[in-house]
Amino acid sequence: MGKRILFTGGSGKAGKYAVQYLLDQGHRVLNVDLKPLDIEGVETLFADITDSGQMFNVMTSYCGWDDMETGDGPPKFDAVVHFAAIPQIMIKPDNETFRVNTMGTYNVIEAAVKLGIRKIVIASSETTYGICFSDGRVNPLTLPLEEDYDVDPMDSYGLSKVVNEKTARSFQRRSGADIYALRIGNVLEPHDYARFPGFFADPEVRRRNVFCYIDARDLGQIVDLCLKKDGLGYQVFNAGNDTNSANIPSVELAERFFPGVPLTRPLDEHEALFSNRKIREMLGFVEQHNWRNYVADQ
Repeated sequence: MGKRILFTGGSGKAGKYAVQYLLDQGHRVLNVDLKPLDIEGVETLFADITDSGQMFNVMTSYCGWDDMETGDGPPKFDAVVHFAAIPQIMIKPDNETFRVNTMGTYNVIEAAVKLGIRKIVIASSETTYGICFSDGRVNPLTLPLEEDYDVDPMDSYGLSKVVNEKTARSFQRRSGADIYALRIGNVLEPHDYARFPGFFADPEVRRRNVFCYIDARDLGQIVDLCLKKDGLGYQVFNAGNDTNSANIPSVELAERFFPGVPLTRPLDEHEALFSNRKIREMLGFVEQHNWRNYVADQ
């Protein structure tokens, strides 16, 4: 049986693929965003995540006109997926990025928990590891990057995502609901694979991302797996593909671009330095869109 899902930020780069994937799995989705989403069968409510009242309101809304036919009022949502955010630094002033992302996430989770919704998935970020948006050339403390790492960003966006993870953990403790945070890697759409020959010619351009990527379609699968996997309480998952966005073996990649950084365990030949081992083992993730399927010059 498909679930009834409220999805914030479904009009964004990652959100639109995740929404489509969820529809394909038989779920019913209501999009909450400031921009429209052109996907048949999905209504968009234009609402501001920083307004707590609006978040309570949208979570008691109809998904479409057909919901009104029963005369029983809007059906309850089974899950909330929260992707809405200012998506990086240098779009808004730093304080506004922090405000929108932290208050928005607080409002979304609070409304969901207080309305009795027992499954919440939020978008965190690979930037929490403190490499991507750091000032200067920064090395991680260890590799591969895994979920027990002491995340330490120095930027407003990465910091907002760390705070959001703490917010999720706090609400999970008080409610007992399942709340999963996805540290989403660098999101790539299908047309982005045309850029990979450039990555191979100059791998340095991918260093700040620790060479990670997540195909937007595979991200949809990860969200769906989170919705289907109950009983995990509070969890953080790296959401990335199996391998690096480079055609260099992983150990060589680490030694070349992160010299002196210790490896905490052996790595497979092309295993991602941004490890997705946890989603493979706990959620059953099987990637469908490795870059090697789309890039001729490897």
